[in-house]
Amino acid sequence: QVQLEESGGGLVQPGEPLTLSCAAAGSSSSFFRMGWYRQAPGKERAMVAIIISGGVTNYADSVNGRFTISTDNTKKAVWLQMNSLNVDDTALYFCYLRPGILSSAYWGKGTLVTVSS
Repeated sequence: QVQLEESGGGLVQPGEPLTLSCAAAGSSSSFFRMGWYRQAPGKERAMVAIIISGGVTNYADSVNGRFTISTDNTKKAVWLQMNSLNVDDTALYFCYLRPGILSSAYWGKGTLVTVSS
C-alpha cells in the first residue's frame, strides 16, 4: 500500500519562500506522474505542479515561474519550491502519485500553507 506524507507547510508572509516535501512509502522506483495539487477554501482541488515520467514538468499558469517541482533518483520523493508567495497561494497542498498509466492515484493528507501579513 502506497502512503504519501507531506511536510513543510506553515505560515509565511507575502513574498517569502517555502518548500514542501513529500515522501512516498511502499512505492516503486518509478512513477507515471507525481506532484502537487492544492485546494483553497471554497474552491476545488487543482493541479499545481506535476512531474511526468521522463522528467517533463507541468505547472499551473498561476505558479509558473514562481514554483519549481523536483524529484530525486529514487523517485520516492518530490519537492515543491515556492517563491514569491502571495495570499492567493493559501491552500491545503496535497501530494499526488500515480504509479502507472493504468494505476489508481494516491493522495497524501495535505499540508497547509498560509500566506498572510
